[in-house]
Amino acid sequence: MSEHSSAEPRTNKKPSNSQLLLAAIAVVALIIVAVFVLANKDSKPAENTKFRQDVVVPEETPKTVVNTARQEAEQNKSAEVAPSVEPEPVVEEPTVSQVTEPEPRPQEPVEPVLPSLDDSDNSVRDTVANYLSKQAMELLVTEDMVRRSVVFIDNLAQGKVAKKHYPVSKPADNFMVIEDDLIITDPNSFERYTPYVNMLNSMSTAQLVRLYEQYKPLINEAYEEIGYNGGEFDYTLQEALGELLETPIPESNLPLIQESVTYKYAYAEWEQLSDAQKLFLRMGPENMKKAKKRLQAFQRALAN
Repeated sequence: MSEHSSAEPRTNKKPSNSQLLLAAIAVVALIIVAVFVLANKDSKPAENTKFRQDVVVPEETPKTVVNTARQEAEQNKSAEVAPSVEPEPVVEEPTVSQVTEPEPRPQEPVEPVLPSLDDSDNSVRDTVANYLSKQAMELLVTEDMVRRSVVFIDNLAQGKVAKKHYPVSKPADNFMVIEDDLIITDPNSFERYTPYVNMLNSMSTAQLVRLYEQYKPLINEAYEEIGYNGGEFDYTLQEALGELLETPIPESNLPLIQESVTYKYAYAEWEQLSDAQKLFLRMGPENMKKAKKRLQAFQRALAN
């Protein structure tokens, strides 16, 4: 046996036909798969309509990314560059419904300026003439009218008659009686006082009060001249009205008794009346009723 072993001879074997066929088939399959993948890469997968009916996919609202830092910088820059302009005031024109006219204030009555007491006759006469007829004005004594009336009323309040201070003229006709078995007042004598009662009733109660209030300062002054407190004349006037209103109204003719040239009442209950009340009796029952009605209204009005 020799020192060197003999090596087996190298044999070049070729692949068989079956192996070549399998390799070709594998290469073709890989090519087909690659072509299919590349062809369907950009196409959308088919939607499952059945699943889509059951599931509602909410739509996504695209979000806008705002760079607040940039906006603030731009605003600050524009604020520095642009000058500050003050807004003009907006004047709202009032509508018709907003405009309300102020209610007019009631005008206060202007008190007339009174003359002095010495010069008051013309003023008093003109004022009274607005209420009385010309015929009634002829019955008034127009001299020293305020002082004359104050003195006469002050005496009436005491039951007296100030004959020298009558505010009206005396009746033109004289007092008359009827003498028979009894002496009684002639009814025609009552008619002498009818014009005076008509003059009183021609003025309303409001006019009487207005006239009194208008000249009250002069009346109080005249009342002070005869020694009284001027503010007390209201009470004196009420006393005078009360004196007349307390005079009873006779229901029949009252018998008289003659004494020299005068007459007095035969019954003591009538003769004992004050002089002011007996003067009132001379007006007669009908005139007394009319005068009392007006005097009562005047008295009530002064008390209110």
